[in-house]
Amino acid sequence: MYYKTSDGKQLYYELHGNEQASNCIVFLNGLSQSTVAWYSMLSDFVDDYRVVLLDLIFQGQSDKSGEVRDFDKHAADVHELIDSLNIKKVTIAGISYGSLVAQHFALNYPQQLHKLILLSTFAHKTPYYDAIELAWHNALDAGGYPLMFDVMLPMVLSENYFEHPLIPMDKLRATKQSHNTDTASLKKLMIATRDRGDYREKLKAIQTPTLVIQGEKDALFPVHIGKAVSDAIQGSRLEVIPNAGHTLNLEAIPQTVRLIKEFTGK
Repeated sequence: MYYKTSDGKQLYYELHGNEQASNCIVFLNGLSQSTVAWYSMLSDFVDDYRVVLLDLIFQGQSDKSGEVRDFDKHAADVHELIDSLNIKKVTIAGISYGSLVAQHFALNYPQQLHKLILLSTFAHKTPYYDAIELAWHNALDAGGYPLMFDVMLPMVLSENYFEHPLIPMDKLRATKQSHNTDTASLKKLMIATRDRGDYREKLKAIQTPTLVIQGEKDALFPVHIGKAVSDAIQGSRLEVIPNAGHTLNLEAIPQTVRLIKEFTGK
């Protein structure tokens, strides 16, 4: 299904689960993910939750036209969609790029938020991350997403995943490349991340109950980066999943589902 945003963009979304459920959870994708990234978790939520999946503008099946969208605008798109669905309160669960959108949503639309879940998240950058980000930008420029995928893979999946892959690596590569054929759109998402400043001070204003989940082996955003987010949000809880890397909705599904359900009371 599609929702037309206030600036005329087509935002792709899916509705799953129990329409009568009191809990509604909205999942927000990582940088190069689409709604498909959450399918392995859906069966764990559809009985007790109303579930909204969506591709942010420039992702998946959503609109690819227009200029770079900052995180406030992404958050506004999510807010508009939820309003259009007549949903009063939601839990937002965002991973990586999606977790930044979730942070902005929490600050801009607290009245619409029941609980906040930040997966593989960050609020500031380090020189180490800057070096990784530069490598990704250069890889995208030099060889498109196929080269970028190969460069980013060791940073977003743990060693344990390579030894015990849920999805064989060749199939994962083919699937991801089929969802990221528009290099210009991916670049716009990356520019939004690059240009976002240190957000730690602003996070102190969040009063929504918040859960931060970080992978112990996350090479892109090590545990101390997620802890900085948790430290900034008063009363938040930090959970670290042992031996997991960055892509928690692929390599740590049972653990992530359990933590989300415990936190949301289901």
